[in-house]
Amino acid sequence: MSTYLDSILSRHRAEAAADGRATADLVSRVASMAPTRDFRSALTGPGLSVVAEVKRRSPSRGDLYPDLDPARLAVDYAEGGASCLSVLTDGEGFGGGPDDLRSARAAVSLPVLRKDFTVSANDVLDTRLMGADCVLLIVAALDGGELEHYHGLAVEIGLSVLVEAHDEAEVARAVDVGADMIGVNQRDLVTFEVDHERAVRVGGAIPAGVVKVAESGVRGPADAARLSDAGFHAVLVGESLVTAGDPTAAVRSLLGRG
Repeated sequence: MSTYLDSILSRHRAEAAADGRATADLVSRVASMAPTRDFRSALTGPGLSVVAEVKRRSPSRGDLYPDLDPARLAVDYAEGGASCLSVLTDGEGFGGGPDDLRSARAAVSLPVLRKDFTVSANDVLDTRLMGADCVLLIVAALDGGELEHYHGLAVEIGLSVLVEAHDEAEVARAVDVGADMIGVNQRDLVTFEVDHERAVRVGGAIPAGVVKVAESGVRGPADAARLSDAGFHAVLVGESLVTAGDPTAAVRSLLGRG
């Protein structure tokens, strides 16, 4: 059955196929860059951490906050106690772009995840070149060789890697490539509906020593507390923060400080 993800990946793979840039040239450019901020370490402090997302729109929900100021939102999130940022850079589906990431990262000292659909080595290198500190690799989007290759390349060039899984089999694939940070996305790839029990269920398959991140469907403090109790180090939250009206207070609430 064709999934929501399939249509997005088809577009990204077509773009990657048309990319005539030499990977070796991008590697040379990366070599002269300053070190990244340590995304993974930022999530290993005491208590639950929040990865707060800069997200203009969603394919399933439409416009969320199309006129947001990435820098202002990043500052609001940091003041609320967020440990890291996630910034959408997919334009067609989410209304984002590299400038959103650059603007948000320049405004705060928090590490930043580039939230996009990585399907090539050049995508990994672009993540570093645009200033991100962490790359997202979606297990369902990549075959075994791709997942291993892009994970290794990302680590080599100094990026943290969040490997996203949707079930226990995908967790096993993430572990096989050496992932030290695994996200469980609670959104079903076929229906695009959120299963609020998925993270707790699948999280049990993630080994000790791996940072656990729950993604999608975190509606408020009760969900955050339940995921923390289930052993998750962090929650990645987008829609409920972007639409909250007071993002600083919303982050504090997730952390139990509201």
